[in-house]
Amino acid sequence: MSLVSIVIPMYNEARHIGRTLLAAQQAARQAQLECELIVVDNGSDDHGPRIANELGARVLIVPGVHIGALRNRGAALASSQWLAFIDADIEMPADWLTLMLELEGQGDVLGLDLDTPRQAPWFAEAWQRRSQRADSRPLHRVQWLPSANLLMRRSWFDRVGGFDETLRTGEDKDFSLRLRQAGARLLLVNDSLALHWGYEGSWREWMSKELWRQGSHLQLLRSHGPSLRLLRFPALSIGAWGLDFLALVALLQGQPRLALLILLAMSLPALILSLRQSRRDPRLTLQLWALHGVRLHLTGAALLLNLCHWTVRRPARG
Repeated sequence: MSLVSIVIPMYNEARHIGRTLLAAQQAARQAQLECELIVVDNGSDDHGPRIANELGARVLIVPGVHIGALRNRGAALASSQWLAFIDADIEMPADWLTLMLELEGQGDVLGLDLDTPRQAPWFAEAWQRRSQRADSRPLHRVQWLPSANLLMRRSWFDRVGGFDETLRTGEDKDFSLRLRQAGARLLLVNDSLALHWGYEGSWREWMSKELWRQGSHLQLLRSHGPSLRLLRFPALSIGAWGLDFLALVALLQGQPRLALLILLAMSLPALILSLRQSRRDPRLTLQLWALHGVRLHLTGAALLLNLCHWTVRRPARG
């Protein structure tokens, strides 16, 4: 029986790690694979490490490092030529490994599309749905894959030297860029969906996570140089903040109509992004329009924090 090594970074995920491990074991049994579970913990103060150990995972405690380092430490312990990464709050479907192994000839690095459980609030559900592919095709060649779940042969991981351990966030985009430069075919599969149980339960949590996620832009630009893909969203964000300033100036000069026109112009990039991702669903379009508008401003704030060498503190977690 073949072996697959599954690396799971974790920080304070006692609520989810049991479900994640049991689902991974079920997927391995269905694919008739032996399953090596490696949980790399970032110094949790809950019962997550104990639960993982009781469910048969090898638990490694590595506090105080970034998410890429957690994944790399786990990969260093892995003994299989098949290497999978899943986050500690992701429930993989039972056909995950069966499906992915069948598709190996069509892609080198494979990931499943994500969905949220039904009880997720509207903003978490809408934000997750934006990344789902709009058409009915089950397979999509993509430029990057989020690291919530990945499957590849070990040789691809070694070829690019694993994850960048200096990145606080954006390590998945950096990893994908280097894989593509090395010739790997990245394949997103939506025949079957993984469930993201670590959805944001409050509006404040969503904003906090997005501010943290947007903190990687300057690091990625330093690592890969300027490109349209990496510059596009920061440029839109700077433009949004500039229009905010112009609208404020117009208001202070007693020109409310001009201020309103400027604010309407500012909302166009968010509207265009939402229309591209909402699959002609009017309700989802409105939800994403609001969320993208907030995200544009959060990106500007994250850029300013980075330029001032301030960081949004958040433990590395899967």
